[in-house]
Amino acid sequence: MQTPALTDPRALARNRARAARAPVTFLHDAARDDLEDRLAMVNRTFTAPAVISPRPEVWDGWLPGAQHVAPAEVLPLEPQAHDLVIHAMDLHWAEDPVGQLIQCRRALKPDGLFLAVFFGGRSLQELRAVLARAESEVTGGLSPRVAPMAEIRDLGALLQRAGFALPVADSVTLTVHYPTALHLMRELRGMGEANALAGRLRRPTRRAVFLRAADLYAAEAPGPQGGIAATAELVVLTGWAPDETQPQPLRPGSAKQRLADALGTTETPLGD
Repeated sequence: MQTPALTDPRALARNRARAARAPVTFLHDAARDDLEDRLAMVNRTFTAPAVISPRPEVWDGWLPGAQHVAPAEVLPLEPQAHDLVIHAMDLHWAEDPVGQLIQCRRALKPDGLFLAVFFGGRSLQELRAVLARAESEVTGGLSPRVAPMAEIRDLGALLQRAGFALPVADSVTLTVHYPTALHLMRELRGMGEANALAGRLRRPTRRAVFLRAADLYAAEAPGPQGGIAATAELVVLTGWAPDETQPQPLRPGSAKQRLADALGTTETPLGD
């Protein structure tokens, strides 16, 4: 049985093309700044980077000589051509995120660095809740409106499945304030993050649903000085293309000193 598609590629492309006319990029800027801080802590100069992003203007000029690649199911990256690959703000829409990670690993030279940043599971949790309640109250039904986003506890395993060494998954949570939920939804369109789910409602949503959602949002997630507060979680994945020069775990049972001795305590054997 074929797995139902999560994302409608045509709708996603249409949303991003519309957003490009008046782009809202401040969260992309925040993601870039976070990765810049992380790269500053890596004692290495990268000479052949590649950046995969739906917003190339955010990353253009940031890494000199970088190859810029638009998101696609099959990425146009040559094997072992890059010492740094950045996958920016797109994995939350990927139909096959592990496939994307595998392609990035193959594009890396041995001991090359991979960084991915994208929206995590806590993003838009407030909006997701009020839209579900509002639609249920107004129409008596429910349709998917906010893409399901992965939880960070599950993401480190994706790096391991893709064959990366030294995998790390962590996140940064931002709080963004808007006058109303309608302003938030308008900015999501400007980010190219409007509803592109394959199972979305294919007819116009009743305005009463959005108005009710705005009322619920204002009551349940108010900002500190009026308006509303929205959560944006940026998940960052870090991994390295395997190389024999990297630190390797010791074989089980190869330790030469007991942990109890190192801690200066008495070892208590476990019973059978």
